[in-house]
Amino acid sequence: MSREDDWKLLREYTQSDSLIKHMLAVEAAVRAYARKFGEDEEKWGTVGLLHDFDYEKWPDPPNHPLKGAEILEQHGYPGEIIYAIKSHADYLEDCPRVSRLDKTLYACDELCGFITACALVRPTRLEGLTAKSVRKKMKQVSFAAAVNRDDIVRGAEDLDVDLNEHITFCITAMQSIAGELGLTTEGEAK
Repeated sequence: MSREDDWKLLREYTQSDSLIKHMLAVEAAVRAYARKFGEDEEKWGTVGLLHDFDYEKWPDPPNHPLKGAEILEQHGYPGEIIYAIKSHADYLEDCPRVSRLDKTLYACDELCGFITACALVRPTRLEGLTAKSVRKKMKQVSFAAAVNRDDIVRGAEDLDVDLNEHITFCITAMQSIAGELGLTTEGEAK
């Protein structure tokens, strides 16, 4: 499968601009970790890009991600990719996160969503966003209330990375595609 195939599949099942941008953000972070760890960037990128492609049509557990897993299997995606995507759902007890890929997706998923929320309330968006300011926002329970802070902390722990370093790493990865994410400085051409 190519990224073009991944993109076509994503677009077939997802219309929401914000959900597409979330998957792009997670893809950027997961790809960056693949480079850091010397792993297969294309395979890891597929996992990041497609991890929520079924969410818009089947948002309720366990349909998400099991419906997506069925679709991926029908399209011939490798078992490792399907398993990693299934493992990002805590409620699927028969899919514990075991590989570095599984753990990386989980560690990046909620955090990328939270970083996006932090960037959207800043005039400079991702530019100049720091781990310190993200950690400060994590303490505000009412801010991006749907994001599970425990998942963010647990994700970094499971990946065996310092939380501040992990936040900075994901911010940097997302900055590389800030235009696609709509997270460039206000007034700047997007």
